[in-house]
Amino acid sequence: MPESAQPATPVTFPPAFLWGAATSAYQIEGAVREGGRTPSIWDTFSHTPGRTAGGEHGDIAVDHYHRYREDVALMAELGLTAYRFSISWSRVQPTGRGPAVQVGLDFYRRLVDELLEHGIKPAVTLYHWDLPQELEDAGGWPERDTALRFAEYAQIVGEALGDRVEQWITLNEPWCSAFLGYGSGVHAPGRTDPEASLRAAHHLNLAHGLGTSALRSVMPARNSVALSLNSSVVRPLSPHDPADLAAVRKIDDLANGVFHGPILHGAYPESLFSATELITDWSYVLDGDLPAINQPLDALGLNYYTPALVSAAEADPSGPRADGHGASDHSPWPGADDVAFHQTPGERTEMGWTIDPTGLHELIMRYSREAPGLPLYITENGAAYDDKPDPDGRVHDPERIAYLEKHLAAVRRAITDGADVRGYYLWSLMDNFEWAYGYEKRFGAVYVDYATLTRTPKSSALWYGQAARTGTLPAVEAD
Repeated sequence: MPESAQPATPVTFPPAFLWGAATSAYQIEGAVREGGRTPSIWDTFSHTPGRTAGGEHGDIAVDHYHRYREDVALMAELGLTAYRFSISWSRVQPTGRGPAVQVGLDFYRRLVDELLEHGIKPAVTLYHWDLPQELEDAGGWPERDTALRFAEYAQIVGEALGDRVEQWITLNEPWCSAFLGYGSGVHAPGRTDPEASLRAAHHLNLAHGLGTSALRSVMPARNSVALSLNSSVVRPLSPHDPADLAAVRKIDDLANGVFHGPILHGAYPESLFSATELITDWSYVLDGDLPAINQPLDALGLNYYTPALVSAAEADPSGPRADGHGASDHSPWPGADDVAFHQTPGERTEMGWTIDPTGLHELIMRYSREAPGLPLYITENGAAYDDKPDPDGRVHDPERIAYLEKHLAAVRRAITDGADVRGYYLWSLMDNFEWAYGYEKRFGAVYVDYATLTRTPKSSALWYGQAARTGTLPAVEAD
């Protein structure tokens, strides 16, 4: 047989590797007025005219609150070994303070029990962007008190579920909460204040640290506490231009260093302070904050979709950006008006994001160096496509299969290169409310008919399920 005709060596993963899928509460649960739940900032934001595509909201979403048993059975049928979901803070603690509403906790108790009965490992994210509206009315994440309230909430949920849930994530993508929520305003609560976005980033860091300590005070020592960062892979337009390299440093500080600096290393980058000195004096960083934030982690979650390409530019605070984070007259990059974002070349998803699995490998290897010995999980990775059922009701999505195969191969390559990656969570289990994009963008491996809420596994779900059952990436066939 000619060498070119030799079968490819199978891409295999370690036996204990977790094959999961991820969701978040507001995107899937619905039942927004049941069991004592009160509005979160995303309820308020999505019901504000002009904030979301078509004025769409998560009142029903995909009704996971009532259909969770069906959804867990579907996960088991596909062969998933792990499921990452988030807790709705205002379902558990409606005002963001005070005692828990037990009926809210009971929903998550039932969900965890259902997962365990099906042999699926639950991974709980405490905060995936849905701050109780009452806390926002009191100032939100720019205020220190919100971090203190988060620690109380973390303790409540840890006490309720810590005996059965071993994997915990404090925050999901705090960058989005801080800079899209309070900087560009394209996410809830929709504020556009550069100084508030930096204050929010610090208090999210503090919430992580205090929440980590609170969890550990009430849970078994075997449990793992992590957080999920959407750290950016930032590349220069001209690799040999010092000005472009300086632009990379500025965006890297704002995207990555502002979180992993204090969380992993106990300090903010000095260059971040310099770049933002005309916006804030950072006086809200109080004595004792950095040690409180710098808690030892048991693992780190990395969310990856696409790299960023930047260059130096003439300062233009009102100019358009190609940063992939939604359209706004306000920048989510405080102090970086002299940086231009560029569309990276190559094939794109429905989000307009370039498909580049080399960025995922680069990200993993970076954090292997940033935090040697710290286990890593890919807690989000996936793609949106314009999926539609065929006349027989089947949903073929060969583009997503190709995307997953390339990115999972990049994960396996990183493991071969020495990275301790222990699991992968596909974003997302099923089509759902995609924040400001409403229901336009379908990230799910399972198709949801929004009129009937019928779930139909796409061909990518079947492909991914085969990978989960065998620990080997199946061949990608023409579809």
